[in-house]
Amino acid sequence: MQRLYGIKRWLYRTGRPGRIAKALNTVNDRLYSAAGVSPKRAVTLVVTGRKTGHDVRVPVVIASFEGEQYLVSMLGSRSNWVANVRATHGRATLRRDGDTSVILTDVPVNDRAPIIRRYLELAPGARPHIPVDRRAPVADFEAIANDYPVFRINRQRQP
Repeated sequence: MQRLYGIKRWLYRTGRPGRIAKALNTVNDRLYSAAGVSPKRAVTLVVTGRKTGHDVRVPVVIASFEGEQYLVSMLGSRSNWVANVRATHGRATLRRDGDTSVILTDVPVNDRAPIIRRYLELAPGARPHIPVDRRAPVADFEAIANDYPVFRINRQRQP
């Protein structure tokens, strides 16, 4: 398991996906967008790039916690999608068997720890990137919560 975690960390060694990780993300984007191919919590986040103005697609896992849904950045604050979401004031689309417009709102640091813990239970691919075991007490997650942005998903109502 440690070797696999090392490979997964290597794919994102600069804090961003390398060439191989980008290719895998493209495959995941297609799988997540197709109904019934992946778990329902796996979706593609589509957000406008702050520099290019083009849509950026990122496979993500939705973490449900206490009746709400959240996105967590496994790569922390340096993640491009985090900066793009903040630049668009949270406006984004979740794609899975159709598109859903959402507003993503930053969760305060003091509220992140249990959500990050839940996220690690649901997203095995994120475990190598977050330095706390998914079974650790919530207090251990409080120590790293400032480094891992969490966004509450607010679905937009259709007119």
